[in-house]
Amino acid sequence: MMSSTRSPWSIARSLRLLALPALAAATLALGCESGGVGDPCVPEDEYQQEFSGYSSDEVNVESRSFQCETRVCLVNKFQGRVSCPYGQTAEDIAGEQGTSPKRCRIPGTSGERPVDQITAVVNAQLVERRADKAVYCSCRCAGPDPNARYCECPSGFKCTALIDDLGLGNANLAGSYCVKDGTAGTAAISSQTCNPNPASPDFCGGDGANP
Repeated sequence: MMSSTRSPWSIARSLRLLALPALAAATLALGCESGGVGDPCVPEDEYQQEFSGYSSDEVNVESRSFQCETRVCLVNKFQGRVSCPYGQTAEDIAGEQGTSPKRCRIPGTSGERPVDQITAVVNAQLVERRADKAVYCSCRCAGPDPNARYCECPSGFKCTALIDDLGLGNANLAGSYCVKDGTAGTAAISSQTCNPNPASPDFCGGDGANP
């Protein structure tokens, strides 16, 4: 797993759990509305230049996402950055302009300004765990608190246990979340990553370019 630098502000707004071992830190309440479950979202971590991306052995819950009606952006066993499907190597960072299709950028920018260029090496997304299967708006559908309000998962989603209550102040986030059918990530995940070559069976679209 690649390390990344996260600001205190970002840490206060999200929870990261490592599958082995499980770690967590957050105390934010979640909404109970299920409208918008499944909508795409880009986690706020990706607006940091130094953020190298997520790991496929972890679950992240961003509990105040303004991109989601539910205010919950779920990152479930996803590798890399949503905004950079093909990732970038140290050689790309050293030898390519910020606007190059081989580079990663702050979402919604061209990468022309240095402040918008991602400075960390980023792994390419896994073919079996692309963003549409692993990163989207969700809601907490069950949990340890019998008095809490939970959502009902819409058709095509299953209420899946993702986060244990570790007694570290994460009770408002612990529990189950609405997960797309067949994408819980409990089975072994192939290590095949997105290949920018259109002739490759692992091509992930976008003309082989990072957006």
